[in-house]
Amino acid sequence: MKNNLIAYGTGCKDVFHAYMVRHAKFDGELEIPCVKTTDIVPTRLVPFSHAKTEKDHTGFVVFYEHDEKIEPFWNDPKRYLSVLKRFDGVITPDYSLYYDMPLVMQEWNTYRGRAVGAWLNDNGIPTIPNVRWGDERTYELACLGVERNSTIAVGTHGCIKSKEYKHMFIKGFDYILNKLQPKNVVVYGSAPSRIFCLAELYGVNIMQYESYFNLSHNKEVG
Repeated sequence: MKNNLIAYGTGCKDVFHAYMVRHAKFDGELEIPCVKTTDIVPTRLVPFSHAKTEKDHTGFVVFYEHDEKIEPFWNDPKRYLSVLKRFDGVITPDYSLYYDMPLVMQEWNTYRGRAVGAWLNDNGIPTIPNVRWGDERTYELACLGVERNSTIAVGTHGCIKSKEYKHMFIKGFDYILNKLQPKNVVVYGSAPSRIFCLAELYGVNIMQYESYFNLSHNKEVG
């Protein structure tokens, strides 16, 4: 890991949000920003799209939503800073890494998530890094900028809906598990033992939280 100096052109608009990584350390040849991980355990998870109107500010804000719902945050993150500070902490954005997405786009979305984490660190917000991977090319990428032996977050909602998806998720997760050796894994969505069995065997603390979709659906059914 190393420090980088961010150069700012006089009078140039910072369209790439270089300010987010002004004090960051960087990891790997791709220079992915590093995120300092909190030891705080979330009591609950609140979707970003609901954070602004949520009256109960316990728990962590999460970005496990469709990209169009969380893109406004990337476009103007400072606008939402006061909202995020109301909560116990934030799990970094889950920008999409589709299996058929060009690798450079997967690298960019990984960078964006870590850059947000570095910026949250700078603003004193307790932060947990979301770890997302695509195909085999992104397994090492998914680990960059993430502290080992700490807490990570993963989302399973929509990612294990078929046999093929489950296989790819397990393969990627097992790689991340061996590489990062986390103490805790926050799981947004279902956490079936057949998928997280290796983590359980290693004694990793699996903390499962129902997705907002499932919680809303259960309320409607009830």
